Amino acid sequence: MAVTRPDPTTPSQTVFNNPDGFAMAFSDAWDSFDVRHPGHGLTRDERLEAVMVELADHPFQRDWPEQARQLAAFRMRLLNY
Repeated sequence: MAVTRPDPTTPSQTVFNNPDGFAMAFSDAWDSFDVRHPGHGLTRDERLEAVMVELADHPFQRDWPEQARQLAAFRMRLLNY
């Protein structure tokens, strides 16, 4: 049986108000950023800010903005973004 990876241009449909839910949403948004904004020319930090703005309505970021930012930074280190 072949294993396929999820398409990074298709965001997850379910939103969970917890760190794992935010981590999934962040990765979806980060991975699809180049597709949605071709030739953006942003630095890594500028891209982080743009992704965080895109996720401003995520319940975890609304309720725990500092933890969401820390989780995004951890995710970037973990996945070498």
